Amino acid sequence: MSYRARFGRDNSACDSGNSAEGSGSSKGPDEVSNDFDHEIAQLTKHRSRPHRLLSGDMAGKSRLPVSTMKMLAGRESNYSGRGRFSLADCCHVLSRYLPINGPWGVDQSRSPAYVSQFSNDGLAFVAGFQVYASMTPVVNIVNVGSSTTVSVANVMEVHEGLDFSIEGDEDEFGIFSVKFSTDGRELVAASSDASIYVYDLQANKVSLRIPAHQSDVNTVCFADETGHLIYSGSDDNLCKVWDRRCLMTYGQASGVLMGHLEGVTFIDSRGDGRYLISNGKDQTTKLWDIRKMSSRAMYSPRLTDRDWDYRWMEYPAHARTLKHPNDQSLATYRGHAVLRTLIRCYFSPAYSTGQKYIYTGSSDHSVYIYDLVTGAQVAKLDHHEGPVRDCSWHPLYPILVSSSWDGTVARWEFPGDDQVPTLVRPKIRRRRGFY
Repeated sequence: MSYRARFGRDNSACDSGNSAEGSGSSKGPDEVSNDFDHEIAQLTKHRSRPHRLLSGDMAGKSRLPVSTMKMLAGRESNYSGRGRFSLADCCHVLSRYLPINGPWGVDQSRSPAYVSQFSNDGLAFVAGFQVYASMTPVVNIVNVGSSTTVSVANVMEVHEGLDFSIEGDEDEFGIFSVKFSTDGRELVAASSDASIYVYDLQANKVSLRIPAHQSDVNTVCFADETGHLIYSGSDDNLCKVWDRRCLMTYGQASGVLMGHLEGVTFIDSRGDGRYLISNGKDQTTKLWDIRKMSSRAMYSPRLTDRDWDYRWMEYPAHARTLKHPNDQSLATYRGHAVLRTLIRCYFSPAYSTGQKYIYTGSSDHSVYIYDLVTGAQVAKLDHHEGPVRDCSWHPLYPILVSSSWDGTVARWEFPGDDQVPTLVRPKIRRRRGFY
């Protein structure tokens, strides 16, 4: 059974390599295909639509969104017959309250902030700053749950180094991004040698290396909790899907997703083994359905100047409206800027928003929030004085944290306090960005 025919989480069948040769038309944020309208739009609405007896003003009529007071009154009167809110009812209420007030200071440094992430349960938050610039195959892992791992003189004292290099391989490379598997037993890493690495934490060694792309692999992640499928994005402009169960048989990607005109900086999975979003250096975020992937990459045009470098040059004005002739994405979101560094993008939390939104950092110093279905920009958070490389929405509450090259980690909330404190930024040592 092919990936195109497969529906749901049944990823047990290996495709023979004849994946669908789909080539969706190129779309802007306000243009969606029929498939998109009928599938992920309906899935998103289903997750955030209130019970019909809570939303109807009178027989046969319904108005959305439903006010919070009306929802509460309906719950107290047990209109739905359940005596409580369903998860979709909760999402309908919570998704209306965006974390756009603030910001409040979380941390600040003289060094650029590169990453900021809540844990999956929302009980912990971790931010990372650039202390020095280096590219090595060693990933340092820290036990943040232990109060004994404290270092003042040397940060390396609390780090355990995981070496992703393979014995006998003399080529030097660096790691651009890493992701844990859901069970915490493995790490998947994207590297500068065009490969994907999987590290077994229990065996303390690399368990799999995949020669994946024709250029740097900037981003990688597991597709769902099974760990069988891996998504990757590269400077060869492609997103790829890898089924680990089929690699020994076919030794190639299960499918390729074309549509970006420049390199892919980040990928985030919806967690269902089907949908993902990606940020690209063509200044877009794209939404993908892996059932539309091709078995091979067709011609990918180079539409910008070959001397163009996103790290220190502006994106050419003439290229902003160009479209890939074989774009397979479901939707394209524009407005933010993906320059200077590997800007990250994400689906909003399932619990509180039903993944109704996507959000992204931006090199124009802001955070952008888009409606996934309509493509509309619903919020823009302005505060920072440098590129916002990463941002993280709390999995349960309307809280969002952004981290910027200005050295500031800021918190945005709804509703927040009445008075917003002024964030004092330290003087930053200006340097050329290192991804």
